[in-house]
Amino acid sequence: MMPDNSTIWIVIVGLGIGTYLIRFSFLGLIGGRPLPEWLLRHLRYVAVGVLPALITPLVIWPQATGGEPEPSRLLAALVVLVVGVWWNNVIAAIAAGMMTLYGVQFILG
Repeated sequence: MMPDNSTIWIVIVGLGIGTYLIRFSFLGLIGGRPLPEWLLRHLRYVAVGVLPALITPLVIWPQATGGEPEPSRLLAALVVLVVGVWWNNVIAAIAAGMMTLYGVQFILG
């Protein structure tokens, strides 16, 4: 069953207002004030927590393989982890992972 146009527009407008209010609550209300040190210390770890949460499902349950783990993706993730920890360089880790993923997929056919 397909929703009618008014329902779709109500959802779009509601999501837009919600997104605006979420952003305004942080940028508009707090934007000109200095943040407490404890909050700044916690905000440093947001990317470290979010990036693995976004990447892990793509490695362990990739849609491209119907949810089955693929050795090339697992190997690329391991290379990214090793390069990232060893050199402490995000760009080098991403490049090494990409080269590993595409290299293994090219070799395996």
